[in-house]
Amino acid sequence: MFKQDVVPGAVTLPRRLNRADGVFAEIGRALQVLDGAVHAGRPNPAGKPGPAAPDLSVREQKHAAALMRVNHVGEVCAQALYRGQAVFCRDEKIKELFRHAASEEVDHLVWCQDRLHELQSRPSYLNPLWYAGSFSLGLVAGYAGVSRNLGFMAETESQVEQHLNTHLNKLPADDVRSRQIVEQMRNDEVNHRATAEHHGGLPLPRPARWLMRGMAKVMTGTAYWV
Repeated sequence: MFKQDVVPGAVTLPRRLNRADGVFAEIGRALQVLDGAVHAGRPNPAGKPGPAAPDLSVREQKHAAALMRVNHVGEVCAQALYRGQAVFCRDEKIKELFRHAASEEVDHLVWCQDRLHELQSRPSYLNPLWYAGSFSLGLVAGYAGVSRNLGFMAETESQVEQHLNTHLNKLPADDVRSRQIVEQMRNDEVNHRATAEHHGGLPLPRPARWLMRGMAKVMTGTAYWV
């Protein structure tokens, strides 16, 4: 191998990432998400860590924890989904949109994880499966083109918004901390949907929407217990 001469005063350009670099970067990110090593960029809307809720019964605490575990799974899936959607997106502006949404989903992920700890509970044992499946689905959506890719994002956020509204009705009335987290998550998801639609997201065919709802029901029903 020949030694490359370095010209004094020359500017060294950063090495351009190749496909292998991208693969390793995504594997590393997946491990961070699944290991709980990611950090939120915004403060927890519930404030500093606190008690589960002094007025919750044992049954209510377990129910709240199960709901927050479902929400945590949703954020694991969202993180994987948006990173997968960005892979085949050729529009740099839209790719950055997905990355920004993914960073806000990291905030949600950390907030849900913190609340699970406060409720003396745990994330889903099936998180690696949820992540892998969502990332693969994101790759398919990204390969369908920018308009369909954004349409998939808009439909996903629309369904998540409905799901979070349901959880706000199901959470114990005295679980103020969980409610504060879920409310902020819902507000962010509404903004993500509106952004996707504003940038040209096309409505998905009805069978695709039905399939997404069916898959979401399987995931949420399983994550409540496992």
